[in-house]
Amino acid sequence: MTKAMRSPGEAQHEYREIRGFASFDDPETLSYVDSDGNPKFELIRQTDEFRVLRRRLTTFIFPMTALFLSSYLTFVLLSAYAKDFVSTKVIGVINLGILLGLGQFVTSIIITLGYARYAKRRLDPQRQLLAEMTGVEE
Repeated sequence: MTKAMRSPGEAQHEYREIRGFASFDDPETLSYVDSDGNPKFELIRQTDEFRVLRRRLTTFIFPMTALFLSSYLTFVLLSAYAKDFVSTKVIGVINLGILLGLGQFVTSIIITLGYARYAKRRLDPQRQLLAEMTGVEE
């Protein structure tokens, strides 16, 4: 059996409703902002909403980074070691090396547009939910 104890700040002689440490009252809501209005990042980082946001971010970033690096390294290695292959003429003076080099720009643009779309659909709503939950304004 749990005995209700007075809080350390309560005076013994005042009559108050005795509310001890072992109470069945609803716990106070956790504040994610300190008294100065600054976010408590340690508490925010421990929420499930923040974990979901981080997971969604990393599930996009790591595969796209691997895709871009493999594309770029393939281009560099082909340019350095397969000169006969990249010097193959495609149309007039345009060879395969030029097309592969321009392909790097195309790859960058596609990844950027893909990230913008992904962020708008998957990251921004989760960030907004986290901002509303914590009371942190943009």
